Amino acid sequence: MPALPASAPFSSWRRNASPSAAAAFSSTPKSLLLLLLVLLLLLFALSRAPDLAFSSTSTAAIAAAHSSSRHLRPFDCYASPQASPVVANLVEGVPRPFFYSLADMGALPDRPHKNIVRLLKGKRFRKPDISETIQGLLGGEAGRGGPSGGVVVDVGANVGMASFAAAVMGFRVVAFEPVFENLQRICDGVYLNRVRDRVVVYHAAASDRVGNITMHKVIGRLDNSAISATGAKLAFKSNEEIAVVVSTIPLDEVIPDTERVLMIKIDVQGWEYHVLRGASKLLSRTKGEAPYLIYEEDERLLQASNTSSQEIRAFLSSVGYNHCTQHGTDAHCTKE
Repeated sequence: MPALPASAPFSSWRRNASPSAAAAFSSTPKSLLLLLLVLLLLLFALSRAPDLAFSSTSTAAIAAAHSSSRHLRPFDCYASPQASPVVANLVEGVPRPFFYSLADMGALPDRPHKNIVRLLKGKRFRKPDISETIQGLLGGEAGRGGPSGGVVVDVGANVGMASFAAAVMGFRVVAFEPVFENLQRICDGVYLNRVRDRVVVYHAAASDRVGNITMHKVIGRLDNSAISATGAKLAFKSNEEIAVVVSTIPLDEVIPDTERVLMIKIDVQGWEYHVLRGASKLLSRTKGEAPYLIYEEDERLLQASNTSSQEIRAFLSSVGYNHCTQHGTDAHCTKE
């Protein structure tokens, strides 16, 4: 018997197979591909679920309420490049834990940031003092009316340790941060804490006028960046410093007159007087409507910016803040 061609067995099978069997065979790869495509689309939709939740009407409302300024729009985290690597963790020792992401990693690999060492040991990040303070105050008299009672303003937000302390309690936050690298980490925290519907952030330095100003970033210690070059160098003289131009805007230009403000926290490395001057109208509200005020009062940093604690106290007295107490380098002021 002559040998069959190599294709004969397959050809023979095709001749003997029923039309329905052949049709099933030919359609199977298409069916599998269709099923695979459906599964991939489903997985993509599920992976985007947090973002879909973030696009709620409350997100639109908070952005609209604080975009009335013709000079500046809120920062769009989702249009910003993602910083990497992301080193984030929950904080320890606060009633309502939250995540924040590190902007400064330390001197890797020899001297990493202390919180990186803690993370590698399975520990949470050390609690920032300001976070404990914010949650304690908002849980008491300063948080009158609860989360629906008004907003918290965070000036010099850094990576969001005060903003997120308030946001995870349900409070709405308006934050100001001029250092772009810190803004990227705030965006990390907005996502990790699922608070996009509660946090609006501006890429700007709050001040007493609209415009631009040169700021001095301290590489390796971005939290010590300052408008004053002398102030930026006070604590970390050996660190490299880079001058950058940033936008400035007064709080009175951003916060609507109709918006109740529960608290203002200011930590801007000596620029506090200018921030307060730019919030004159807000701070002039009557007792019961005026916000609880926390600001850093470090005399060395203030003098580096050609102001003083005495000048700040005189200004605050002129707008009715007649009761201030010292808490370390922070001053807490109210209208009694």
